[in-house]
Amino acid sequence: MKFITGMILGILIVLGAGYFYFATGSAPVGTADKPIPFERMLAKRALHARIDKEMPKSAPLPADEETFLAGAHVYREQCSVCHGLPGLEQSDIALGEFPKPPHLLRGTGVTDDPPGETYWKVANGIRLTGMPAFKGRLTDTQMWQVSLLLANADKISDQVKQALVPPSEPAGAMAKPEQAKKR
Repeated sequence: MKFITGMILGILIVLGAGYFYFATGSAPVGTADKPIPFERMLAKRALHARIDKEMPKSAPLPADEETFLAGAHVYREQCSVCHGLPGLEQSDIALGEFPKPPHLLRGTGVTDDPPGETYWKVANGIRLTGMPAFKGRLTDTQMWQVSLLLANADKISDQVKQALVPPSEPAGAMAKPEQAKKR
């Protein structure tokens, strides 16, 4: 009986301390604050478990030039403000987010993820990050187009790369190193 009472008391003390920590404003909540211990590990584990359970296993669109071009338009209009464009640094908006959004068109990006995983993230967003849910804002086709583009970003043609250049900039324009460093 003493053991059970001690366990219950111990659990209540831990819960009370956790409540006190959050209720008194001691928890880091600003984007510039360091993460809570184990925050990244727990969030990643929960996210990947949910995605593995719910992501579509196959894409309803072909991974071809037409899909990539349409995906480039969606990406440029909806995603680039946070995830950046080829040859350009991420925006000040992206640099102020926590966690920092990955630059999806540089390095590996998400080319090592199945398209269904990227689709799930685009459709549902990712809680406690800046990643919004686009379900209801973009069509399923648009979400698949951008997901297939990103899954194949390391294989896209020069024509698709040109489609990623913002319309206000001349074709082939890149940020100058001085501008890139300022951001």
